[in-house]
Amino acid sequence: MELDHLAVAGETLEEACDYVETALGVPLQPGGQHAVFGTHNRLLGLADGLYLEAIAIDPAATPQRRPCWFDLDRFSGSPRISNWICRCIDLSKQLSELPKGAGDLVSLTRGDLKWDMAVPADGILPYDNQFPALIEWHSAHPAPLLEQQGCRLQYLVVSHPEAEALQKTVSLFDPRVRFETGTVGFEAEFDTPHGRRLLR
Repeated sequence: MELDHLAVAGETLEEACDYVETALGVPLQPGGQHAVFGTHNRLLGLADGLYLEAIAIDPAATPQRRPCWFDLDRFSGSPRISNWICRCIDLSKQLSELPKGAGDLVSLTRGDLKWDMAVPADGILPYDNQFPALIEWHSAHPAPLLEQQGCRLQYLVVSHPEAEALQKTVSLFDPRVRFETGTVGFEAEFDTPHGRRLLR
């Protein structure tokens, strides 16, 4: 399991993009639509093969299935980091060894991109959505295709009252990812052309 990317959700895509662009001081690039869930996104390439997506429900789309991924059906309030996504090899095998709530395999495409995603039946990931959404790519990874804006993830804090149990379940070995016992939420610090910046 490896860190793949971060998702910043908003009630609208414009709000999510404004939050990221204001906080980090760099523009996002065009993304696209996800017909299965009726969402759309914009993207930011990060150093070290990572990226960030701003994502929201697309009001002009008719989803092919519900509930929505990333628990976006219930999303409200200010834009914020809503999910972290980890990639793995042989996602179906990985899911067989994880709690049932980690999700069911859903095959997705967008343009030339092709991937499988673990999406829970109710859209809600374990540990109040602090468990990572799992992905397996079957095409080129999108990160190298994105223009670099001089941003690098320094750390991601995953906070939850049961952080220790969550960490053991995830079994991720990445010095950038920290698990802290506390109120449910995320905090990420980035190096940017404008110095260190935070997203929550």
